[in-house]
Amino acid sequence: MTATRLTFWGAAGQVTGSMHLLEAAGARILLDAGLFQGRRAETHSLNAQLPFDARRLDGVILSHAHIDHSGRLPLLVKEGFHGPVYSTPATRDLSAVMLADAGHIQEKDYEFLVRRGKALPDSEPLYSLHEAIAVQDLMVGVPYRRVFYLRKHLALEFHDAGHILGSATIDLRLTEGGNQRLVFSGDIGRSGLPIVRDPEPPSGPIDNLIIEATYADRTHEPFADGEARLAESVRRVAARGGKVLIPAFAVGRVQELVYSLHQLYRAGEIPEIPVVVDSPLAVDITTVFRLHPEVFDKRERMIETTNELFEFPLLRYVREVSDSKALNSHNGPAIIIAASGMVESGRILHHLAHGIGDHRNLVLFVGFQAEHTLGRRIQTGEKVVRILGQEHERRAEVETIGGYSAHADRNELRAWVRRLGGPIRRAFVVHGEREGLDAMATILRDEGVQDVRIPAHGESFDL
Repeated sequence: MTATRLTFWGAAGQVTGSMHLLEAAGARILLDAGLFQGRRAETHSLNAQLPFDARRLDGVILSHAHIDHSGRLPLLVKEGFHGPVYSTPATRDLSAVMLADAGHIQEKDYEFLVRRGKALPDSEPLYSLHEAIAVQDLMVGVPYRRVFYLRKHLALEFHDAGHILGSATIDLRLTEGGNQRLVFSGDIGRSGLPIVRDPEPPSGPIDNLIIEATYADRTHEPFADGEARLAESVRRVAARGGKVLIPAFAVGRVQELVYSLHQLYRAGEIPEIPVVVDSPLAVDITTVFRLHPEVFDKRERMIETTNELFEFPLLRYVREVSDSKALNSHNGPAIIIAASGMVESGRILHHLAHGIGDHRNLVLFVGFQAEHTLGRRIQTGEKVVRILGQEHERRAEVETIGGYSAHADRNELRAWVRRLGGPIRRAFVVHGEREGLDAMATILRDEGVQDVRIPAHGESFDL
């Protein structure tokens, strides 16, 4: 039997940069190829230098389209990788849009810094738009619950992770010289959120489990409570003539916010003020959502048949740069939703540069902010923040609503582990900060897993 080995090259001891190298059945398979996010000087070197020869990879299995899981796929292509990239069909279509956008943003942000005379080596693009587009030719869509053989003795099955559209738990079975099963949770979603289905974990005995721990040390407020807080915040800020500036992930979070604001508008819970989704990426992503109603919850699938899920009278989608700039001169209250969710790139930077100094405004966070990101610095109350190379004094109010998180919390992670059903021989805890990693390890031990590891970056294990 060929030796089976697992090496953790990302999201090990931290949240971002998900990338795990599996050597099994004579193949070298990468589980995710995500970008590290955080301090530019630190993350650029981590992202720019692959720890292995991309040309020797036999394939990549992608859990979902978020950039901290998919963002280094174009770099693999740049370094000579030409193998297949397996994902669900929805992830394939989302990735086509997101990776092209990431390449475009890197090029445009660098051009902006060059014009300002602020360009440094660590601000150079990791890859080109051309390399990002080239990834799409390599992608292979595999539907949920369909067994697909990567090799004669290596089978893949995707299960719905319930995190974002198309997100998957990766279930691998190695049949050479006996049966061995490895499950990679991907990012586990929550039950009861709108649009996407609830998580559907695999069942049965597992030899090796790789599991995320983003929010294993805390619990979330219920979605309904978060929606009620959103309404209250909008009313409060509108009354003082301010803008609600919401950094949001273009995949999932924007669509959930549109859904909530639509429901609140219909119920008369928010005033009639403009709601603007200022993100060409989010516009394109919403189009992809419409292409995949088969992975919606039943109720949302029915609503979408009337084309009302992502439309209502107050809402406007903005694509053109001129229209985006015009928003900064808009007088009066408004809700502006823009990417990126961790405030590391995209149009949200320009809106914050114009609006973070106004005490009437609210910067509203509805998603996870990784350590050392601009979003985390604003969220934790820094009074002066650097945006697009210039320092800005923060006078705007800052608030976080946890009900919109797409990551399972402590109780939901425990329930997910219990639903696996069979014994787990060994577990590796990834995708978390120290408190979350330790909490997830405790959950696993409480649930009877004797061998629990928290791998370090670059650490390898013989399976």
